[in-house]
Amino acid sequence: MKNLFDLSGKVAVVVGASSGLGADAARGFADAGADVALLARRTEKTEAVAEEVRGKGRKALAVACDVTSEESVRAAIEAVMSAYGKIDILLNNAGVAVRGGVDGLSLADWNKSLETNLTGIYLVCKYVVPHMKEAGYGKIINTASINALVADKNDLFIRHGYNASKAGVIGLTRGMAASYSRYGITVNAVGPGLFESEMTQSTLFQSQEFLAMYSQVNPAGRPAKRGELNGPLIFLASDASSYVTGQILYVDGGFSVI
Repeated sequence: MKNLFDLSGKVAVVVGASSGLGADAARGFADAGADVALLARRTEKTEAVAEEVRGKGRKALAVACDVTSEESVRAAIEAVMSAYGKIDILLNNAGVAVRGGVDGLSLADWNKSLETNLTGIYLVCKYVVPHMKEAGYGKIINTASINALVADKNDLFIRHGYNASKAGVIGLTRGMAASYSRYGITVNAVGPGLFESEMTQSTLFQSQEFLAMYSQVNPAGRPAKRGELNGPLIFLASDASSYVTGQILYVDGGFSVI
């Protein structure tokens, strides 16, 4: 029987691949057989992850990309196409989590959340989708968040800009899925719960009170472990999900059902 989860011969673009969930995903796609293009602003860190991918016997290309700049995104996708000739899989994972509620959040910080977390996905897809339409094939995965559904009343963790931007990712994902399915393109999103990453290490993981509360409330009884998002991502990137589009897969230990 064909291995439906095999990504051999595929080219995966991971945006926000310099650390955390993006870097883990790049390694996971490589383990499944894909060649990888890693896009992020911090090229030194991205190149280090690219070296790990090459160590797995796969091709890897590190490309500087700022998702808030249309010219940077356009140039990055051109570089990927020049190197690989195609893009089969796109993971939009670049993101920021700016703290603050609407009564204290500056307009600049509000815009930063939306420009990175939502507009950045629009810009990358703007330049990737035409190539996928031409090929008649594509797998797009957008990173939303459990915080598109749930929020926190604790002042330390209020992030209204993040809530709004990640909810927008869900709407964009569904709209794109409906429009592009006819071209052989599936568009889905993952909604991670609490994962240890560069973003959360300096905030959520610094509060033992918060971690205890999260673990008590979460049906799984703990935050996610490194690499636990890779399985769902490989599913959505592979032929195993050929008839799955417009879906939001929450990877949260059951937190969203309570």
